[in-house]
Amino acid sequence: MAHRNFRKEDFVKDEGSKQYQVEFRKGNIGIGSDLIVERENDNGEYETLQAEIRRHDDSIFVCWSEPFNGRVIFDE
Repeated sequence: MAHRNFRKEDFVKDEGSKQYQVEFRKGNIGIGSDLIVERENDNGEYETLQAEIRRHDDSIFVCWSEPFNGRVIFDE
């Protein structure tokens, strides 16, 4: 399994949904059928989230109520 890390600063607020989202390209993480989203806690460990995942054109968006440091795990 491969992964892509992201930081709080990568999130952008979506005014329509009032959630924050981070964008990935399908070419970088696949089509998104088996994505796992994990949030890094204060101890540096990861916990799995049931984050909303949206797809639009060639982009995949991970959405959450506030920005966080984490990673997306996917099949290569």
